[in-house]
Amino acid sequence: MTAGTESLGEPGKKSRPTRRGVLLGAGLAGLGGALAGCSTAAVPYDANEAGVVEQDSPARSATAGSGATAGAGGMPASPMPASPMPASTAEGSKPKKGAMGPKVSGAVLGTASEIPVGGGKIYAAAKVVVTQPVRGQYKGFSAVCTHVGCILSEVADGTIDCPCHGSEFKITNGAVVTGPAPRPLPTKQIEVMDGKVVLL
Repeated sequence: MTAGTESLGEPGKKSRPTRRGVLLGAGLAGLGGALAGCSTAAVPYDANEAGVVEQDSPARSATAGSGATAGAGGMPASPMPASPMPASTAEGSKPKKGAMGPKVSGAVLGTASEIPVGGGKIYAAAKVVVTQPVRGQYKGFSAVCTHVGCILSEVADGTIDCPCHGSEFKITNGAVVTGPAPRPLPTKQIEVMDGKVVLL
């Protein structure tokens, strides 16, 4: 008795296929048809989505004159069908670099116009002081005094001043000008983008 058939129990009678055998045969036939439709042709590295090498492509000169690439069974392979590109990846749909301006990644403290040349501004909420020793050169420091941790209160006459015990720090590098502060102010990374002072 063959697989997928059942005997009716009478000698001399032909066997008929079972439902399982019919379904199995139909499934294998469908799989064979699907595989027969697949292309096994090699596609050049710089081919477009249709599997075609452009005229001015270097790979074209390497493959020219070699004839069509044979697929399985020695049959000439047809180019792969073109599939439409998603709109998000289509050429020309991506914004050009820098078209939307630089992306601000950090906390915006304020505007650069708020910081006077030769002075600075204290952002107490962020505990940061930003100075502009010379035009266009911005420096960021911690606004916490290195003596006992008071928040600095004023930027005047080239120094950043502490209200608690009179410590003063240089606006150029945060170094101690007047004690009792034992150490310079730690630096903070800032950047001016689109006229805004950003704490990185």
